[in-house]
Amino acid sequence: MPHFEEHRSLLTGVAYRILGSVADAEDVVQEAWLRWSRVDETEVEDPRAYLVRVTSRLAIDRLRWAKSRRESYVGPWLPEPIGTEPDVAEHAELAESVELALLLVLETLSPLERAVFVLREAFDLPFAEIAEIIGRTEPATRQLARRARDHVRERRPRFDVDGEERRRITERFITASAEGDLDGLIELFASGVTMVSDGGGKARAALRAITGARNVGRWLMSINTPANLAAFMASIGLADVSGLSFGVTTLNNAPAMVVSVEGRVITVISLLIVDGEIDTIYLIANPDKVAHLKPA
Repeated sequence: MPHFEEHRSLLTGVAYRILGSVADAEDVVQEAWLRWSRVDETEVEDPRAYLVRVTSRLAIDRLRWAKSRRESYVGPWLPEPIGTEPDVAEHAELAESVELALLLVLETLSPLERAVFVLREAFDLPFAEIAEIIGRTEPATRQLARRARDHVRERRPRFDVDGEERRRITERFITASAEGDLDGLIELFASGVTMVSDGGGKARAALRAITGARNVGRWLMSINTPANLAAFMASIGLADVSGLSFGVTTLNNAPAMVVSVEGRVITVISLLIVDGEIDTIYLIANPDKVAHLKPA
C-alpha cells in the first residue's frame, strides 16, 4: 500500500502528539492501516488528507479512553520519550511540539482541544479541514483553537532553546550523578528545581514531585547507592548492575540522559533548562515507556 507507507511517519507524528504515548500512537496507526486496507484507493481523492482524518479521529477516541486510565496511574504520569527524527528537527513547529514540557501542558486540554491545537499549531492544517476531522463547525473549531492556544500560552514553561547549552549541562549532570558529586549537582540546579519521576508502579520512583535543590540532589544521590541500585534493578526484573552505562541522546527535541544495562534502556532523564540552570527534571523509569528506545 504505497500511499499508506508514504504517510506513515506523518500519521505516527500526529497520533503521538495527540496521545503522548508511543505505544498508543502505534496502535492507532495500525488501526488506520487496517481501515485503509478496506478502502478502494481509486475512490479517495486525497489519500494524505483521508489518512490524517482517520488517524486523528482514532487518536481522539483513544485519548478519551487513556485519560480515564491515567487517572489511576501510580505516581506522576509523564509522556513516553521518542527519538526526534532529523527531518522533524528541521521544522521548528514540529520539533517544539514534541517537547516533554509542552506535551505535559497538552495533557490538561480536552481531547478535542488537544487535537485542534496539534493539527493547527504543529501541522498547520486549515480550520475547515480540522472542523471536518472533529465533526464541528469551522467557527466552533476556531474557538477551540483559541481556547487551547491561550491555555498553552499561560501554562507553557519558558525554556532555553540553545541545544548546545542543553547538551553541555546534561553532560555535566551525568558526570556529577555518576561520580556522586552532590555539590556539583546542586550547582547546576535552580533554587526551586523540581523533579518529576515516573515509575508507573513498575519501577522504584518518587510518588510525588520533589522540589528544592538540596532535596532533589539528595534524592538523586540516594538512588545511586549500591543497595538502592540493586533494589531498582530488582523492581524491573534485572539482577546485575555491572553493565550499567550512561549516555546522551536526543529525545523529544532535547538532549536526554539515557541509562542502560546490557543494551536495555532502564531510565531516561530529560532536563528543562531556564537561564542556564536546571529548572525541571523529568525522570522516566517505567519499563513500558522506555523499552522501545535504544541505548545512547
